[in-house]
Amino acid sequence: MKTTVEISAPLLEAAKELAARAGTTLRALVETGLRRVLAEHRESGRAFVLPDRSVGGKGLRPEYQDADWAEIRRAAYEGRGG
Repeated sequence: MKTTVEISAPLLEAAKELAARAGTTLRALVETGLRRVLAEHRESGRAFVLPDRSVGGKGLRPEYQDADWAEIRRAAYEGRGG
């Protein structure tokens, strides 16, 4: 398929020179570059999934069921200088 793309003159000249040195065409060079960018985008576009590292148990102890994070943190560091 034919399309028109505007490329800066210095970039186009550098790409033509590279294609000539590599014994390939400008079209092949552009297609390779686009494939690489698309592959990078696909790889980095994946959502991070945190592995489940939970352990067995029944949740918080009854005295902390309704506690806020500050209270739980105070209890966790109690006597540890925190």
